[in-house]
Amino acid sequence: MKILAVGDPHGSKKTKKIPIKGVDLILITGDIGKADLARKRFFENVKRKKEGLLELEYDGKFSKLVYTEIYNSTLDILKYFSKETQTYSIFGNVGTKMMRNSEVKKEEKKYGVKLPYLRSELDKLKNFHSVKNRVRNISGLRIGFLEYFVDNCWIKEFNETDKKRIKSARKETEKAERVLNRFGNRLDILVCHQPPYGILDKVNFPGIPENWKGKHAGSKVILDYIKKYQPKYVFCGHIHEAEGKAKIGKTEVYNLGQAGYKIIELNK
Repeated sequence: MKILAVGDPHGSKKTKKIPIKGVDLILITGDIGKADLARKRFFENVKRKKEGLLELEYDGKFSKLVYTEIYNSTLDILKYFSKETQTYSIFGNVGTKMMRNSEVKKEEKKYGVKLPYLRSELDKLKNFHSVKNRVRNISGLRIGFLEYFVDNCWIKEFNETDKKRIKSARKETEKAERVLNRFGNRLDILVCHQPPYGILDKVNFPGIPENWKGKHAGSKVILDYIKKYQPKYVFCGHIHEAEGKAKIGKTEVYNLGQAGYKIIELNK
């Protein structure tokens, strides 16, 4: 079975240069759509917070621009892949709220605007499957799909002080541990968004706060799982500048970066 694993597309044009002819299965590590507007605003607010300035607020106009950018680019990318073969993806930290129609409705009510419903459109794509926290048996191969979460170790590494975010990370980490324990030693492939802690996860891209540079943004929960259960392959993304390959015991780990890819042949 020929499997194409694709790193976070982020709506990049180079994604459509990835060869898809002749592959039997496509796996995507999340962050499918383009979110340049949201990303720019996020780092502007990180900078303003550090300088003691008020953060820039979201309003209805900005929310609609963000949603529309993610919506259009996500559909464009997924139509390209799913026209060829069965395509499976998790959703990273970009556009996750848009995957729940209930969250879109809340946003519409909050800002008094009409927003696009991504989930409804994705459900219409014939060969596309979004999966989170489940194992799928695909042609005899056991593939686990772990949703993005904020690991407790990220909170410590980046000195997060927001009590609400700290509490949320604790819950998300506990949930991820339960999911991975349920996966156990059943996996041939683990698809996750962030890399394992200390492995292909060092932050160092232009425009980030100085105190972020060189820090590790991976997950210790994922690292512990790999060490214990040794799936054959792990495909991840999230930290694009750390793209590459590493081994943890018998497990081959690929951080596929932004729209990087790897083709493997794996038969059961």
